[in-house]
Amino acid sequence: MKLRLARRSLSGAVVVAVAGELDLFTAPILRDEVRDAIMQDGATIVLDLAALSFMDSSGLSVLIEAWRLATSEGGGVCLAAPQPPVARILRTTGLDRRIKVYPDVDTAILTHPE
Repeated sequence: MKLRLARRSLSGAVVVAVAGELDLFTAPILRDEVRDAIMQDGATIVLDLAALSFMDSSGLSVLIEAWRLATSEGGGVCLAAPQPPVARILRTTGLDRRIKVYPDVDTAILTHPE
């Protein structure tokens, strides 16, 4: 399954919905989308992972890079609604302690500071 992305602005944040599989081959697509979103729309990013079915270490690298870029621009990145397999990877690697994870996009928008 390929990666599908959709970007929208919502309450001062940029929400990037990520669907499909995030792996070695698709990670550059998300990396480019996040960079573009930060440069064009602002550095407060919510990655909606509700439809992301798989993520490997390449995907983790993109999340870390997104967090670093957004924070260097005065914003931040948070994650919303990861499915159990993705949430397990975030917990196992400890990335959920660096990048906040919320149960849904609305909670992320309301809770996540800029």
